[in-house]
Amino acid sequence: MCAVFSLSVVLAPSSAANDDPFEAINRPIFALNDAIDRWALKPVAKGYDFVMPAPAQRGVSNFFANLYDVTSTVNAVLQWRWGGATQSGGRFLVNSTLGIAGLFDVATPLGIRPYRTDFGQTLALWGVAEGPYVMLPLFGPRTFRSGTGTLVDTFTFSVPPYINDRSVRNWIWGVELVHGRSTFLGSDELISGDRYIFVRDAYLQQRAAFVNDGELQDDFSDFEDAWDQEF
Repeated sequence: MCAVFSLSVVLAPSSAANDDPFEAINRPIFALNDAIDRWALKPVAKGYDFVMPAPAQRGVSNFFANLYDVTSTVNAVLQWRWGGATQSGGRFLVNSTLGIAGLFDVATPLGIRPYRTDFGQTLALWGVAEGPYVMLPLFGPRTFRSGTGTLVDTFTFSVPPYINDRSVRNWIWGVELVHGRSTFLGSDELISGDRYIFVRDAYLQQRAAFVNDGELQDDFSDFEDAWDQEF
């Protein structure tokens, strides 16, 4: 699904060096994303957070989490992780029916916990190299592998296949972007020092842990998961 600019991840940065051969290009794009976030997305997210009551926001979160279950189901199958595919697929069926199109999370109280995976992890299991770190316009921090995974997940699995109207699909992505940004309204002050380096190191740590099912294969000791998913 679509990321929330460079603020989609807020983790403690590492002092370890990262492979960032495109830093000279990445920094201006990061500055552009930061400006768009500060002057456009963040104010809209604040307005959304102000007018939307908490129960309605939970419903929106549940709706998009239900779509993530589709993404996770397909990728679990591609990874030959049949238990994960059954788990995610079961959640989607339960929440899409008993949960009224996913607005209510009925599956979790029934003991069907979320199983999160994405096409970036699928590519990693297939042996595709991570590639260089890149900062994408609007989509924010990525590596070559995770960026490819984001494109595949976003434009293939993230919106119900029966929705063919482009304007409706764009509306869904727009709501997801604003809603996602609203969940990180208090995160800005957690970023310290060089914002670019902080976000870069945090993203690379998070992806390393995600791809390795929560186990970092390096010497980072300050990692703390601050989000459930997404890219």
